[in-house]
Amino acid sequence: MLSALTRERARPARIREWPHAWWLAVATVCFGAFMGQLDASIVTLAYRPLRSEFGTSLAAVQWVSLSYLLVLAALLIPVGRLADAHGRKLVYLYGFLVFSVASAACGLAPSLGALVGFRALQGVGAAMLQANSIALVLASAPRDRMRTALGVQAAAQAIGLALGPTVGGLLVSTLGWRWVFGINVPVGVVAVTAGVYLLPRSRSLTPARVWDRSGIVLLAAATTAGLLGVSAASGLGLPGWAPTGLLVLAAACVAGFLLRERRAAAPLLDPALLSDRTVSAGLLGALCGYLVLFGPLVLVPIVLTDAGSSALHAGLALTALPAGFALAATLGERMLPSSSSDRRRAGFGAMLGVVVLAALVAAPLTTAWLVPLLGTLGVALGLFTPANNSVVMRAVPSHVAGTGGGLLNTTRSLGTALGIAAVTLALHLRPSGTHLFDGPRAALLVLAAAAIVALLSAHLLPSAPEQPAA
Repeated sequence: MLSALTRERARPARIREWPHAWWLAVATVCFGAFMGQLDASIVTLAYRPLRSEFGTSLAAVQWVSLSYLLVLAALLIPVGRLADAHGRKLVYLYGFLVFSVASAACGLAPSLGALVGFRALQGVGAAMLQANSIALVLASAPRDRMRTALGVQAAAQAIGLALGPTVGGLLVSTLGWRWVFGINVPVGVVAVTAGVYLLPRSRSLTPARVWDRSGIVLLAAATTAGLLGVSAASGLGLPGWAPTGLLVLAAACVAGFLLRERRAAAPLLDPALLSDRTVSAGLLGALCGYLVLFGPLVLVPIVLTDAGSSALHAGLALTALPAGFALAATLGERMLPSSSSDRRRAGFGAMLGVVVLAALVAAPLTTAWLVPLLGTLGVALGLFTPANNSVVMRAVPSHVAGTGGGLLNTTRSLGTALGIAAVTLALHLRPSGTHLFDGPRAALLVLAAAAIVALLSAHLLPSAPEQPAA
């Protein structure tokens, strides 16, 4: 009985031998991609009712998102290592279970503190899902269909993002914010059942080495202290010295983490991966891309609801961004010539993002302007993200694909957290209507700067497609 719970179960022979079985595996992985992004985009629509119910500030409510993201950032790499050693399918399925149970607990939370705690537990399950999603796609898809498979997974994420604002706005306006979390439970039940029968077992495992516990603690401390420092500057009820002190602590932990990884016998983050220019440039692009993607998910609902719109109206308008992402991630192969390299696709997407964000800074922040511009921004990010991710994963050796996927997802999680924190800080420091560049436009300028960095990172990628690692 115990062995059945600790070993990966093989797929039925009829499924395993079907020539197109890899599509079933990729579709199953898409459940996790869909679930995580649906949850991420739904939560931003609940910020206003959470502030009202618990009588607190936006800086406090943002920790409903940040606690989840911090756990993701701290656990994605070690969970990737765990999956490389014990089986990616096994860890992935248990991740669904943890995520679904924690979602139910979030829906029943009696206080903001309890909700933040349950969201952290939800982040544990999400780390088990996300650290293995890309590795499972690579293990399932033929090598010549890798970019297509990663594009489909990105599309599933985008569909979750696209449905999130609309579904979240509808749930908040009708049933209340608690159902924002409860909706994850039935999706999780279906996904676990499908995963048992449709996901392949791990083909190669890397024996577990000594855990770099000091590295895990330093990474978690650095991200937590940094985001707490930004939150303190955004109006979180902490002493006046807190922002500076926490940011200094974060910098010290980052320095300690990098020093530790160079000396550790089994480092949490292999320095050899980051020394590869392709990997480091791709990770920088991933961080900036997700910062640009998630910043508007916080900004737009606040701007529109402050102007008198309902949560449902704000959600419908915001849907244009992830819907554009889904369109480009799914049909991106047809939007640009098939001969275009990943570098060219990523560069074109980043350039389009810079142009759209410049237009958003200058345009009136009304629904008539936001919907087409957000849709175009989504298209830009949908072209950039799959191409960027494909380059990174091609540069990572296959025997550490779980670790590489965890590193990529950690970077994306940090980008998401920075997008939320940067928008909150801009809205706090420059309230709407008090300056030429008020809070919303200051936030858009930050997002435009991140898009420029993503564009520069795309120019550091290889000029021609790389061959997949052996």
